[in-house]
Order: sequence, then C-alpha cells, then structure tokens
Amino acid sequence: MRWRILGLLFLARIGLGFQFQTVASVGDDLVVAFRMDYAGIGFLIGLFMAPGLVLALPAGYWGRFVSDRMMVVFGLGALALGGLVSSMATDSWAIGLGRICAGAGFLFTTLYFTKMVADWFEGREIATAMSILVMSWPFGIAMGQVGHAWLAATYGWQVPFQAASVYCLLAAVGVYIFYRAPHDLPAVNPAKGASLSRLEWRLVICAGLAWGVFNAGYVTYLSFGPKVLEGLGHTAIAAAGIISVGSWLMILSGAVCGQIVDRLGGRQIVLTICMGAAIVALLLLNEPGAGLAASLLFGLIGMAPAGVIIAMSGQAMRPQVRAFGMGIFFTVYYAIMLITPPVAGALLDQTGSTQGPIWLAIALFASVVPCAIAFQSLKSHAGAVVEKRA
Repeated sequence: MRWRILGLLFLARIGLGFQFQTVASVGDDLVVAFRMDYAGIGFLIGLFMAPGLVLALPAGYWGRFVSDRMMVVFGLGALALGGLVSSMATDSWAIGLGRICAGAGFLFTTLYFTKMVADWFEGREIATAMSILVMSWPFGIAMGQVGHAWLAATYGWQVPFQAASVYCLLAAVGVYIFYRAPHDLPAVNPAKGASLSRLEWRLVICAGLAWGVFNAGYVTYLSFGPKVLEGLGHTAIAAAGIISVGSWLMILSGAVCGQIVDRLGGRQIVLTICMGAAIVALLLLNEPGAGLAASLLFGLIGMAPAGVIIAMSGQAMRPQVRAFGMGIFFTVYYAIMLITPPVAGALLDQTGSTQGPIWLAIALFASVVPCAIAFQSLKSHAGAVVEKRA
C-alpha cells in the first residue's frame, strides 16, 4: 500500500517543479515584454519561495487541526491559481503576485508531501522513499525546461503558466480521491501543542540548512546553466535540452542512491563524493563541447543524494511533532531559497558573465557536507548520552 501511495504523491508533486520552472523557461520573453533585467527575473524566481518564510511555521501548526490530504489539496489549488494569475499579467508586478500565490501553495504541498512519506516509511527504506519523492521535483522541472520553451515559442509566454496550472489542478483531484493516511500513525492532541526538544531543534536546523543550500545550488544551475551554453554557441532550446538531461537522470540516480544508503549506510561518504561530482560538473560546463558530459555527471552523481539529504528531516524528530518540525525545516530552506536567485541574477548583471552565478552554485554545493556532518555529530552524541545513561 505504501508504494502505491508514494506513486500517487510522486505524480502529484511533479506539478510543483512544472509550475516553478515557468519563469526560468520564459525569462527572455519576460525581459522583452516587460523591459526587465535578469536580477528582476531572478527576483521572480525567488519570489516563489517567499511565502515559505512567513507560512512554514503556521502551516506546520495548522496540521494539528487539518488533515494532511486537505492541506495538499489546498496547496495544489493555490499553485494552479497562481499560474493562472501570472498568465493573465499585463505588468511584471502581476506575475510576481501570481508567483506569491503559487509559492504559498508550494509551501503547503512540499511540507505535507514530505510529512506523508515520512509517516508511511518511518524506519522502512525512508531514504529510498524520500529519494523517489524528491525526484518528482526535477522531473517536473525537466518537463518544463523542454515543454515550456516549446510552448512559449509556439503559442506565447502565457501558455506555459496555464499548462502548469492545469496539471496542478488535476493533481489536486487525484490526491483528494485516492490518498489515505497510515493506520498506525501516533495520535496528536491539538490541545497539548507541539514541543520539540533542544536536540530536535538543532537537528532540524542542520537538516534544513543542508537541504536549502543543496536546492539553491540546483536552482542556480538550472536558471543560469543554459546561459553558459548559449554563450558557447548553443541555441536557447538546445541549451535548455542539454541542461535538462541532468534533471531526467536524477530520477534514476536518486532512487539508486537512496537504496545504497538504506542498505549500506555511509551517508557522509556518499554526500562527499556526490557534492564533489556536482562541483566538477559545474566547472566542466564552461568548457567547449563538454556541456552534455557535465550534465550527465551532474545528474548521475551530483544530484543523486537529494533523497538522502531530505530524509534527515524525518530522522530529526518524533512523529508526534513532525508537522511542526517540518515547519521549522522549511523555514530554513525557504530563507536560503528566497535569497539565492536574486543574488545569482545580480552577479550576472554586475559582472556580465555567467561564471558569477556558477561560482555561487559551487559554493552552495560545497556547504552541504559540513551541514550533514554537524547533523550526524549531534545524532551520534545524543545516542552516546542515552546509551551511557542506560
């Protein structure tokens, strides 16, 4: 049953990446239509994450009163509405309004999709399950990288927003009809409130930092990697296609990486190898003729540990406080994701070179391993203290 539920959540969560990718895919059209610069495009990309800073904690708190299923249905509906608002924009501020609405939906869905999988797979192949779940994000982004570029070139920049909205609406209907919560989930008493221990706070923050910098590096690569290839002579559609190869490969490599860690352990070794590969891929990207090789390396190894990283969020807290703890986790994540795209866009505007954003992505990927080491050190110390007391 839990694998069927995971399949449902995977298909529904594709809509998040599909909607997110709209602005990055039609960025050049928006620059022309609304006389924007690339810092402005980066701001619109990052605006998708802005509601998370404000809503992550309340969303985790509201989960004590509203079912996970209804929270996800509400979030997918907001994603659909936000895309529709952006598609009807006659000025850049209206696109931003749509992004904020869609970003609120992204927060609710991301938080509760993660909680749902943690509830269903706690202690049972959780790294594998989380790996499969999070691969829906690059799957949706890869669909957008290819599909949105074609739709915009053929029908206009508004159509990608509309196509993503239709997908999110269908996903909401699917979750509402087919999702069921696990029967053995510990009950939560709303009257008592959620209370994380000091250790759980520290673990959640470390996990949130690792997940935030990892995703910020990935989004920077997706947003500005095609510009690197265009500078080497590729057309916009060809560059988007090459960069999207890494996102497609992540779907397979992420599941394999999750299985390796679930069966053999060695999370820190795996993360060190994979982040090193991501950095090498980014360095290769600017070499003539090496774009496809860089994308292959990035997708096969560099992005493989996504599920392993987000699985730390489920391992950081007890089920009884998981909804509230996920709110903390995503507050940290959204703070990082909100800041990064505008900084990357500003680097491009100031330097006139695509290497500025790429070096930023390299620094972000290099930060993942120290965060994961801190997480493991806290867990190990806590385990040693409990064992000593016993």
